[in-house]
Amino acid sequence: MGEFSHLDEKGKPVMVDVGDKKVTHRVAVARAVMHLPDEVMKHFNGHELATKKGSVFGTATLAGIMGAKKTGELIPLCHPLGLDNCKIDISVQSRNEIVITAEASIHAKTGVEMEALTAASVAALTVYDMCKGLSHDIIIKDIRLISKTGGKSDFKRK
Repeated sequence: MGEFSHLDEKGKPVMVDVGDKKVTHRVAVARAVMHLPDEVMKHFNGHELATKKGSVFGTATLAGIMGAKKTGELIPLCHPLGLDNCKIDISVQSRNEIVITAEASIHAKTGVEMEALTAASVAALTVYDMCKGLSHDIIIKDIRLISKTGGKSDFKRK
């Protein structure tokens, strides 16, 4: 830590060379927290939000997985990765708050933090898109890395 990993000695952007790294099992977990106003939450039926567009959580789960798989195409200096797995969990935390947890894993020379973060972000944006007809007071409050394992250094948010 302490240096930008995607800049060369001249300050130009570069993809990190992982050629000499060894393959390890890597797992990353990211989370997005959303505030949904009462106008949206009144459509919650106990385990799912249902709109005219269909299952909000189901669609957001699929979108998050698709986002994780496309991370290398969306973020210029990310390595394109063939994920071993990606899981999305969406739960109601409190009356007006939902939590989206994304976990990505791979056996590779580079980590999957960006894939997990992208999955959580795209899932949150999908919830917004599907519910914006009910209210524009939806807030994506927090997107953060929760943990990562399997690389040079592990990380777990306290």
